[in-house]
Amino acid sequence: MRDDVHVTSKPQSADGAIAAASQVRRIGLVVHPRREIGTALENVRAWTEANGIGLYQVRVSDQQRVVADPGEVADCDLVLALGGDGTTLHALHAAAKAGRPVLGVACGSLGALTATPAEDLADALDRVARGEWSPHSLPGLRVTGDGDLDRAAINDVVVVRKGAGQVIVEIQVDGQLFVRYAGDGIVVATPAGSSAYTLAAGGPILAKSSGGMVVTPIANHGGCCPPLVVGGDSEVRLHIEPGYGGARLEVDGQIDDAQPVELRAARVEDYATLVGLGDAEPFLAGLRRRRILIDSPRVLARDDRGALGGG
Repeated sequence: MRDDVHVTSKPQSADGAIAAASQVRRIGLVVHPRREIGTALENVRAWTEANGIGLYQVRVSDQQRVVADPGEVADCDLVLALGGDGTTLHALHAAAKAGRPVLGVACGSLGALTATPAEDLADALDRVARGEWSPHSLPGLRVTGDGDLDRAAINDVVVVRKGAGQVIVEIQVDGQLFVRYAGDGIVVATPAGSSAYTLAAGGPILAKSSGGMVVTPIANHGGCCPPLVVGGDSEVRLHIEPGYGGARLEVDGQIDDAQPVELRAARVEDYATLVGLGDAEPFLAGLRRRRILIDSPRVLARDDRGALGGG
């Protein structure tokens, strides 16, 4: 957490307003473009008005929904993401440029990056203002390439075919050729992103403490090119032949207009900061809660028999 993020512990005043509110002087909002966020907005507006806090909307790409006056993320002490994991990713990228922490607010089911449901937002803000939170540092992927390409991802970077035909991908790790293949594309992911597109493409889930990244081919046509886990200090170099239909670049699920022939991906430590409240849910427990990981039917049937007193 940066020294200029003024979030420290102070007691609550008798009338319910947070005495430490001056430590969180300005809050920036990033909102989902369509999801119902009324409860979250009502709660944050009431809290900021009661505590004399400035409330502003942070500018992000393709943002057309306006809920507050515009403000610069560097002028805010805290950024709130109202929506879900995708909105929180947008907020993390915006806040990372100024080193600001992000509190993810779930307007729906609780995801991997959201720390509080919308109905509990006032209590969460009280806790942040008192300094009762922990910074969760997230690594990123820096992706550079031809044409002055320079992007950052928190979950993954994907090259995927955008029309008929296949793309040809050559993968090098630290200057050594791993494999060349034809297929639908490739995913390079952090541990946080390994349970998303990477998992869907048949790649492994990386534990948060693994410190590396994973490279996963998408629907490769023949050959032997399994997913590859590489170390955190490694550089992955991709040479892309887009084929007749072309290929597109996606960074954290957002389509990028760049059409690179060569990409270089490297892990960046401490790219963004996520606000944690209380005891954080373990990574694998979160995957089980959201049913990304599900026990086999035979094991579940055995549990059911045991609960009914059967053998």
